[in-house]
Amino acid sequence: MSEFVPPDFDPPLRLETPQLVLEPLGPEHNDRDYEAWTSSMDHIGATPGWEGSSWPHEMTPDENRADLQRHADDFRNRAGFTYTVLDPAGSDVIGCVYIYPRRDSDVGARARSWVRASRAELDTPLWRAVSEWLASDWPFGSVEYAPRG
Repeated sequence: MSEFVPPDFDPPLRLETPQLVLEPLGPEHNDRDYEAWTSSMDHIGATPGWEGSSWPHEMTPDENRADLQRHADDFRNRAGFTYTVLDPAGSDVIGCVYIYPRRDSDVGARARSWVRASRAELDTPLWRAVSEWLASDWPFGSVEYAPRG
């Protein structure tokens, strides 16, 4: 399998819009991340791109922390890139963005995102911002990312 991103590519460490801030996800986000997704499991499951996914599912906070560490390790190893989505007016976790290799191809990426149910109105703005970001700042020839209405 080829490398997911070229060796000379520096993955962006931040994306800011007036409504959202993205930064790499890590264990330091555990409490806020856990609260965000556990309060929104049905909403996430109904989000485009998550249909039929095995996640979200019940996990303990410690299991969530291990999952966040796995995502941080993937980022460091350039195997995948997961970002927490924060409210720019504070530090509340609004959602998450995952950028990983496509399962069905050696080229391109698959992106998925979710927002917590209480911030559902940000799903489409997040999708738009990430779609534009992937097209302008990332080295992928193609990205699979479920469109929003």
